[in-house]
Order: sequence, then C-alpha cells, then structure tokens
Amino acid sequence: MRDTMAELDVRLAERLAELRVDRGWSLEELASRSGISRSTLSRLERGEISPTAALLNKLCAAYERTMSWLLAEVESEPPQLVRAEAQPVWRDEESGFVRRSVSPPHPGLRGEVIEATLEAGADIAYDAPPVAGLEQHIWVLEGSLEITANGRGHTVEAGDCLRFRLWGASRFRCPGPAPVRYALLVVLP
Repeated sequence: MRDTMAELDVRLAERLAELRVDRGWSLEELASRSGISRSTLSRLERGEISPTAALLNKLCAAYERTMSWLLAEVESEPPQLVRAEAQPVWRDEESGFVRRSVSPPHPGLRGEVIEATLEAGADIAYDAPPVAGLEQHIWVLEGSLEITANGRGHTVEAGDCLRFRLWGASRFRCPGPAPVRYALLVVLP
C-alpha cells in the first residue's frame, strides 16, 4: 500500500505542476488564487510534501475541479466494475480523514460515490467548493456528523441523508465519541 500511495503522491505532484504550467501561471499567481504560500506550492509540486485535504481543496478551487476529478486524473482509467480491493484510498493523517473512491469519476459521467471516515474530534473546513453549485448527498452510515454548508448547520445521524448544492464555505466535524462513516455522492453541475 505504501508504494501505491508514494506513486500516487508523485503523480499528483506532477499533475499539479502541469495544471499550473498549462494555465501559464507562475507560483506567485497560483499562490494568489489559492491562498497557499509560494513555498508550500513549490514543495507540493516537487513532491517533497503530501497535500492535506484542506490544501487540495484550495487547489481544486483554483483549478475548478473536484478533489475526485483531480485524483482521477492521476489514477488509471477506472473500469465499469470497481472491485473493493481496487478502490483508491487516500488518507489525511493530520485531520483524521480517510476517503475511499467507491465509484471514481469517469469521463462522460457527472456523479461519483465516496466512502469517508472522520475520526472523533476531526474538523475540516473548506473555504469554497471546487466547483460552484456542486451537488452533494451525504448519507451517514455510522456515527454522527456536523455539517455546515452555505452558512447553515446540520447534525446528521446514522441513517440520515443531507443533500444540497454547495455555493459557499463548508465544514465537516465529527463530534464523537466514535468516528463517523458516511457515503458522499457528488454530482457536477
């Protein structure tokens, strides 16, 4: 698994650099657009550090992509049937966020399915959606999840489903005492 994660990190670093160069942006321009320091961007593009979920979200917003689409660009083309053992898993150890791409993005499709886990006490905030108007359906499978979307707070318990289109900031917090596991269905506008 470590080799796979290391390979994914290298391809992600390369893709981030390609996206910036394709747009003709300097590191300073991307820093201005993303709110991430030039030095951090440089280290990300050279593969010296792995991005956190919050950093990836800021970059996705600058590049107008969902996190899943960005990750799909660095993974091989997914088959129609995605076996459990082939579903890519990404971890942000700093925030306690684990993300399994159950149904990865695919060219020509607008939706995807993600299984996510947040450790008790984990709190992740995003300044803006990567794509304005992104449709999300969040179905809590185990535990409890506090979600703030577009300035409105919700407590979502096991079995509940929250759905919305995201235009502004969002926040995901696991109040505990146990981790929360949820399915996230994302549909591009």
